[in-house]
Parts: sequence; C-alpha cells; structure tokens
Amino acid sequence: MTESRLPEGFEDLEPFVAQWVLPTSTARSRKRHATPMDEIHAFYDAVQPRLKEVLTHLNTVPYADDMPDDERRLLELTLSLAEITTAVEWYGQQQVVDGFDPERLVLTTDFP
Repeated sequence: MTESRLPEGFEDLEPFVAQWVLPTSTARSRKRHATPMDEIHAFYDAVQPRLKEVLTHLNTVPYADDMPDDERRLLELTLSLAEITTAVEWYGQQQVVDGFDPERLVLTTDFP
C-alpha cells in the first residue's frame, strides 16, 4: 500500500498531485500555459467542486514553514486551481486574451 500524498479525505485528488502541486506562482503559470485545455478541464472538474471542503480543511492547519507535507501539497494543489480557473471560466484557453507575455511578470517576493 502506498502512502497518501494528501490529507485524509482528499484521496480522490491524488491523481493530480504529480502534475499540479507546484511550489511557486511562476511554476503554476508556466504549467497553465503549457498544458492542453482538456487536461486543465479535467483538473478543474475534479478540484473545483471540492474547493469549499478543501478551504475549510486548510483553515484548520497553521500556515508555516514546517507545515506537514501532505497539507502543503493540498495548499499548492488549491493554488494551481486558482491559477487555471480563469483559463476555464473566462478565456477558454491557456493564454490571457490580449494579455502580455507572462514571462515578463517576475515575482520577487517570498512570503514567510
């Protein structure tokens, strides 16, 4: 039996961990731009209906550098959902319509 990579109760989201758990906003943006829309839709369709439950759970976990790995993965999975939601709900494509090159936006602030 393999160890769960997400907190108990979120096992159905495990198939998305390898691709969508990304540590930075830049990595999540690059992933969105490089992923076919059918894969983005599959991720959105699986995670978005669970969002309230995920956020309720994450609100019980202190955010810290020593946050448990399974909790951090669930948080990063949720941040990836936030990254791709506009592609699904607004644009219907990975790129921002009439937007600038996303590589021009360089985030330099790390939050503790």
